[in-house]
Amino acid sequence: MIVRRFISFLYSTKLMAILFIAFAIAMAVGTFVENDYDTDTARIWVYNTWWFEAIMGLFVVNFIGNISRYRLLKKENWAVLVLHLSWVFIIVGAGVTRYFGNEGMISLREGETTNTYLSDRTYITVMVDGNYQGAPLRKKKQKEVLFSSHTSNHYQWSSDFKGKPFSITYKSFKRISEGMNALVLEVVSDNQRKEVTVMGKRGVQHPSTTIDLNGLQFHLSYGAREEKLPFSLTLNDFIAEKYPGTENSYASFKSKVTVSRGGESFLYDIEMNHILNYEGYRLFQSSFHPDEQGTILSVNRDFWGTLITYIGYILLFGSMLAFMFVGKSRFRKLNQQLKDLQAKRVAIVLALCFGSLATAQTPMVVPNKAHAEKFGAMLIQDDGRFKPVNTFSSELLRKLSKHDTYKGLTSDQVLLSMLLSPQAWYESDIIYVKKANDSLHHFLGVPKGTKWVKPKDFFDAKGQYKLASLLKDIYNTNTPNQFQKDFKEVDQRIGLLNRALQGDIFKVFPVPNDPNHKWISHLDYVNDTLQITDPLYKQFVKNALPAYLILLQQATETGDYSKADKVLNNIKLQQEFYSAEVLPSPAKVQTELWYNRINIFEQLFQAYLYLGTVLFIVLLWHIFMPKQIFRRFTQIGIALLWLCFILHTVGLAVRWYLSGHAPFSDAYESMIYVGWSAIGVGLFFSRRSPLTVAATAFVTAMILMIAHWNWMDPAIGTLQPVLNSYWLMLHVAVIVGSYGPFALGMLLGVINLLLMIVTTRKNAHKINLIQQELTIVNELALTVGLVMLTIGNFLGGMWANESWGRYWGWDPKETWALISIMVYALVIHLRLIPHWRGRWVFNFMSIVAFSSILMTYFGVNFYLTGMHSYATGDKIITPAFVYYAVGIVLLLGLVSYLRVKKASQVLPNSNTNS
Repeated sequence: MIVRRFISFLYSTKLMAILFIAFAIAMAVGTFVENDYDTDTARIWVYNTWWFEAIMGLFVVNFIGNISRYRLLKKENWAVLVLHLSWVFIIVGAGVTRYFGNEGMISLREGETTNTYLSDRTYITVMVDGNYQGAPLRKKKQKEVLFSSHTSNHYQWSSDFKGKPFSITYKSFKRISEGMNALVLEVVSDNQRKEVTVMGKRGVQHPSTTIDLNGLQFHLSYGAREEKLPFSLTLNDFIAEKYPGTENSYASFKSKVTVSRGGESFLYDIEMNHILNYEGYRLFQSSFHPDEQGTILSVNRDFWGTLITYIGYILLFGSMLAFMFVGKSRFRKLNQQLKDLQAKRVAIVLALCFGSLATAQTPMVVPNKAHAEKFGAMLIQDDGRFKPVNTFSSELLRKLSKHDTYKGLTSDQVLLSMLLSPQAWYESDIIYVKKANDSLHHFLGVPKGTKWVKPKDFFDAKGQYKLASLLKDIYNTNTPNQFQKDFKEVDQRIGLLNRALQGDIFKVFPVPNDPNHKWISHLDYVNDTLQITDPLYKQFVKNALPAYLILLQQATETGDYSKADKVLNNIKLQQEFYSAEVLPSPAKVQTELWYNRINIFEQLFQAYLYLGTVLFIVLLWHIFMPKQIFRRFTQIGIALLWLCFILHTVGLAVRWYLSGHAPFSDAYESMIYVGWSAIGVGLFFSRRSPLTVAATAFVTAMILMIAHWNWMDPAIGTLQPVLNSYWLMLHVAVIVGSYGPFALGMLLGVINLLLMIVTTRKNAHKINLIQQELTIVNELALTVGLVMLTIGNFLGGMWANESWGRYWGWDPKETWALISIMVYALVIHLRLIPHWRGRWVFNFMSIVAFSSILMTYFGVNFYLTGMHSYATGDKIITPAFVYYAVGIVLLLGLVSYLRVKKASQVLPNSNTNS
């Protein structure tokens, strides 16, 4: 009886829910432990523990047990069966990788040959030397260890060497610096003992430390172990390609190697996303030596673990897609229920109300807009890109003032004015400062709450820089607080403005025959005239900008810009003559100018907001006045949203065309892509639920609004070599796209809870139908989101595996994505769990679950450290609105729950909580 109850519990949905929660909490704790301490501590306390592996083992047992419990062997349930079996393969593959896989690094200089690599795992190696009957003898023991200065570590080896007993015991472990750790061991033999400090770290083979004790000689070392390769590797050449005109911005790098084995050899180029796969080993381009004369390759040997895991991935991807479109799946049943509800729907109730969202200008020389547009069409080299000056000036003005225009002037007019009359701009309030930083305002001597200050405010009467006394400490601290960070940002704006006023960043003159296609400014030429050898072109670079500015000054007085236009055109001709092979095409330049001028995503924000608002109002009126005209208005509103979606798609395609990479490589791009995903999902459901598309329009408007807040940078940037991968493109496109359906589900949950609050005996039937419809759409949206998030996350694993040989490394971003999968899997399975099923629980949890997405998207970047992080050790202050949002959600949940409970007592036939 007890055994049967235990087995029943192992296969129960209750255990499944417990495992989802326990696994998610454990991983969340692990990410914060890693942030507060280090990666090894997180592995010791969480990821490598027996109980963490036990959770995954119980998942496997639970998955297998549910095959018979829910009759998954029946033909119509094959997609669900394969879906659950795929997780079994993934978990088993992960176990094989952990216990049987090998990783390491090779550091190789040009001309060197090696047939070994250093392991990623750390070992304590002990060798005992002595003599027996006059002959030298050696005893050796090597043991894998994982130590941290924040945990209770253990190591002990007790043995004897030809009748002499000895023991070696762990005493302490301390991190000396990022470059080295100190391990203290105690060596005891008979009654003699010594403590010895052994230096070492992960990935490094440090020389052993030797001591003599009781007639024995002990050699102790800590760190990587040297592993043999079944072939040898020779580095013939290392090539690093940089973006045009940059010093440290790399476009790609490759190692040209010779692989030799048994008298046979072949040449191979190892690059990012182009690996060497040979004799069961895979070698990846990881990094390189600072002098660019050597390479660092990562090594991976994990054939079976990778194969089993990839089988799991393929089964997962296929079954999830089949689950949505094939057979009698839950997804298709919900779609049918939604169709049935359309015939029953009487009205939709919803109302949303929206609120609507100096000093005299110092005289300065400002050219007219017509000439400024011609100036903006000229090319400039900046941040590894050739871009129109219009793009550059827009980015410059946003960095300085957080605005695209300045007192009616376009960004091109502002840049020209800075070149014409730099002194006047020291009198202009163009430098943005955070109005909440009273310390900064006090230091500058400006009124509290001021958002824009003049550059001259940063200097005292003697011309001394007011922030100078603080900046040394601010730049040296590893953990600046938020106020110090504000000081640093403002100082960088002043430095940028100073470079702009001097013309230092105005790089428009190509350097002939430069291997990296470098362009220089007039100031660069003045400081180093030898970089240009052609005497005629040298005179042009020397005189072109001064002549242009003089003629432009005259043009602002006479209104005749023809001479200035001519000089501007000559600069463009010189650019085309010396850099024709690397310049963007005229069509591409004109497209970028059009993109800048239209500002399509900011325009779409307003369109989505207005259309969503009008659509809500129309649907509200339709409840009380079910006339045909309102149906027509709804159809027109949805048609206009389709038009906005098409324009949104065009905007993303144009950005892709201009940047040369998929438009989701930074925060701004991912936000506009999430908005595209959200409105796309809403329009997918538009025929069956107009209210859903109205809600989606509002969600998309809010996403685009956030994308254009002043801390988002819409500049088009270059891409790091490791990010230039089709695997990454698929990974980011799918995983970020999933945030749209989740955002829609969150808003539908809020709407449903509000409907529960306003439900009365009189309107209960109408509102119940609306809630039922929105709950079905919510579950459909969350299902789509979960499928995309799961596929996207494991596509990321495939990208990582193809880029540097590791498909999972417990990085905080990937870990929180997995946590979100667990959270939403729990929400989707709530209907199967006794006492947890019900409409209120599902909708409330769809709101709460979105917090895991916010943590994955925003929180990891700013609260945790890792490869995806922006935090870099800064102390982060949680915005006040986060606490308000949590309070509002809890209040909404409590009030709606009490209303549902009361309704169930007053209206016994109510389905509000079903």
